[in-house]
Amino acid sequence: MQYRRIVTGHNDSGQSVFISDAAAPRMTVFRHVPGFVTSLVWETQPNAVIPAPPGDPAVTAESWVPGPNGTTLMFITFPPDSVMLSPGFDPLAAGGEYMQVLPGLAEKFEMENLGMHTTDSIDYGVLLDGELHLELDNGAVKKLERHDVVIQNGTRHAWRNKSDKSATMLFVLVGARRV
Repeated sequence: MQYRRIVTGHNDSGQSVFISDAAAPRMTVFRHVPGFVTSLVWETQPNAVIPAPPGDPAVTAESWVPGPNGTTLMFITFPPDSVMLSPGFDPLAAGGEYMQVLPGLAEKFEMENLGMHTTDSIDYGVLLDGELHLELDNGAVKKLERHDVVIQNGTRHAWRNKSDKSATMLFVLVGARRV
């Protein structure tokens, strides 16, 4: 699914204007993980200012995980876990694709524990469609259904799609400093 992104800003007189109305620029349909789709929609740097500087931060973002006090807005569509368990699945090719498409996030995934990862961020997640299971490092699991909200406080976790349909989440990551 392509997401429409409408961006507002200010003209030289300080009036509100529409800057753009177009498809979100960083959407990837993964080749090696059928059904996995990511879209980085926007980011803000620490100490963001208004009016915002010119340019498209989604295009120039170097990492999918924001630094302290920065933010990232993204959509992720998770395919059923059965995709990764199918005989034709190539984890090395999938991992290479993750590293290329998801810089800053892909490095957080643990090779020895499929799907487990930790980011230095507070994540607001809203399940828009489907169902997912959120697994924590102690084995605790919560099933999420459409419109459930998760506040992920920098904990080690994994997203599991035990259904036979894709599930789409909207995430806002707020960069934090781990103490």
